[in-house]
Amino acid sequence: MKLLNNNIEKYQSNSVDTKEGTLILDSHKLSYHYDRVEAWENNERIAPVSVDMALTRACGAMCSFCYAMVQEPQERSTIKVKEALDLVDDLAEIGVKGVSLISDGESTLSKAYVPFIQHAYKAGIDVGNATNGWEWEPDKIDQVLPYLTWVRFTVAAGTPEGYSKIMFKGPEHTHVYERAMKHIKYAVELKKKLNLKVTLGIQMVLMPEFKDEIIPFAKLAVDLGVDYGVIKHCSDDEMGTLGVDYSKYEQLYDLLEEAEKLTNNDTKIIIKWDKIKNKGRPTYKRFYGPQFLLQISGSGLVAPSGMFFNARYSKFHIGNYVDEKFKDIFKSDRYWRIMDYLASPYFDAQTMMGTLPIQHYVSEALDNHIKNNIKIPKASGNKPLHVNFL
Repeated sequence: MKLLNNNIEKYQSNSVDTKEGTLILDSHKLSYHYDRVEAWENNERIAPVSVDMALTRACGAMCSFCYAMVQEPQERSTIKVKEALDLVDDLAEIGVKGVSLISDGESTLSKAYVPFIQHAYKAGIDVGNATNGWEWEPDKIDQVLPYLTWVRFTVAAGTPEGYSKIMFKGPEHTHVYERAMKHIKYAVELKKKLNLKVTLGIQMVLMPEFKDEIIPFAKLAVDLGVDYGVIKHCSDDEMGTLGVDYSKYEQLYDLLEEAEKLTNNDTKIIIKWDKIKNKGRPTYKRFYGPQFLLQISGSGLVAPSGMFFNARYSKFHIGNYVDEKFKDIFKSDRYWRIMDYLASPYFDAQTMMGTLPIQHYVSEALDNHIKNNIKIPKASGNKPLHVNFL
């Protein structure tokens, strides 16, 4: 019992209390899906709790930290509205609980964006959306905000010049910053006006060379009145294509702690300390996470993780829901053969894939659970916000 209590305390220490509930951004929520953890332990074929995806690979930004830059090349597809809605139906049928529109494209650019969100809501699937906000105009916001669980805006810096330099390759292009801020402010006001439960936040993907933007970013989050501002690590592939020097994050700890102190009753400043302190070195070798948190490219490609979207990882490409029903892909021998391989001794997450994938927290927790290092506790009591997003 003492071990279980310690696990719960560690789990709760990575959460933040907001006016609307408990927010967990620097850990996982497997404890609230313990039935699937048990089924997985019994070697049952489980549906993912969450799916991270995009409705397009297109994006107007040119973010220097973007992992999609190393996911090229692969064949592109234009996702039609019917294909997107059919995907929702398949996800609901197999038991997926949450879909996050993030992945490798700016989903707000897709014609399927609004109908996808509305259809998923009606199907009982929670939807979250990460966006740069540039094309997220008031008319579109009006149509989707009541149906979203959360929206997280990519805000690379707290100053217009820094933002434009990092996200648009030129400090003189501050119009993109101004456009994004206008849309974020509109969403904040609409949430208040309609008394919506949606959580609004901004996120900075921190590379060590962006250190001068840490405090301005935190101040911007407070000024905007969003629910939170989160600062996280930057992922890189196994070849270090983006050039992230993980050893330099430690030099930023004082600045990050200073940013945290700007938290107030309305806006929480959250640092993803676990991943920042990880320094790009996972403790696990077997990659269990994709069985619980699957990724789909904006091209329609179904792969276990965005780390494998690039054509050089074609042996991990399971199928494309543009070409065949997703539920048939999920039930296929290829799907489970690939999942079993990633969870086998033949795969090494420390050397055969990029650093800190979206499935990192889940994979680490499952690995510790299997090894009896830290058992995943079965949760009781109130559920945290966004419980269906692992």
